Amino acid sequence: MINQIIKIILIIGLLSFGLPLPTGGSQGEGLPTTRIRHFQFHYGASIQNLPAGSRVQVWSPMPQTTSHQKITLLGWNIPGNARFTNETKYGNQIIYFKTKANESREITFQISYQVERHEVRSLTDMDDQLAKTLTSQQQVNFLTANQLVPIGGKPLALIPLVDLPKDAMGRGHVLYNHVGDHMRYDKSKPGYGYGDALWACESRFGNCTDFHSLFISMSRSLGIPAKFVMGFPLPQTRGQGKISGYHCWAYFHVKNRGWIPVDISEADKHPQMRKYYFGNLTPNRIEFSTGRDIILVPRQSGPLLNYFVYPHVEVDGKPWPMELISKQFSYEDIQIK
Repeated sequence: MINQIIKIILIIGLLSFGLPLPTGGSQGEGLPTTRIRHFQFHYGASIQNLPAGSRVQVWSPMPQTTSHQKITLLGWNIPGNARFTNETKYGNQIIYFKTKANESREITFQISYQVERHEVRSLTDMDDQLAKTLTSQQQVNFLTANQLVPIGGKPLALIPLVDLPKDAMGRGHVLYNHVGDHMRYDKSKPGYGYGDALWACESRFGNCTDFHSLFISMSRSLGIPAKFVMGFPLPQTRGQGKISGYHCWAYFHVKNRGWIPVDISEADKHPQMRKYYFGNLTPNRIEFSTGRDIILVPRQSGPLLNYFVYPHVEVDGKPWPMELISKQFSYEDIQIK
């Protein structure tokens, strides 16, 4: 009884000072402790085993300011002349440079950004900056198939059509839960990571690309625009450190409401947050690019990019193997006065 009284007094005190309530317990584990995160993000790579004198071209995705993140370019260390370009289909920004390999047969570059990243709460926050209606070109971009994201077929056959809600929000929620039930996050076996929706149907496991490609395929099959977003995760604990690789998530569009985010793979990894990750995103991330089957600017010599989050490198007009590119990503939290 005494403990309950103390708890009530503490809660009243926190509310009176406008402080957030503690989230403790299994239902609150992993929830953001603040709605804004400030950090520096360092994006770099070392391109190795280059033939001496070879012509090297590098396209690096560049994060851009959106309604949920503010990006400031702090500087770069890039060999040769660099310039900014824009990919036109999805509006992705690119830092492009070209140079020649010297006797060391290695080229290294790094780009640094300052980031203000906001938590996304699309179900409770009405954001005037969100696209509540889509242009005809956006309808085409986010309703048609990609090479590994078909419309109809096996993904559509997996959808429980009985008593399916008529509204896009309700349907999105059903698909979110259905993909979460169908898939498990597992990278122990080969085949994951390509974002192949048909493979995800059959394998029933994979990483974030596989989860969200299946969700997007299902959404588009029901006439709901959906898009694929690539970026990087940050650990919840503040500090600094290396980041081993990318993270992706998806959005589906509700007319007169805007884009609703889903992060189904994170919900699978953290079941206590399954309810949260429908319509909400923690600020522990940075967004870099949107879309699939990407044509770079200037146009790459190789095939369309399945997705664009790591640097694309071509040597003497041919794609350079990813295993010969040592990727270096890191972050450090900062305090803003």
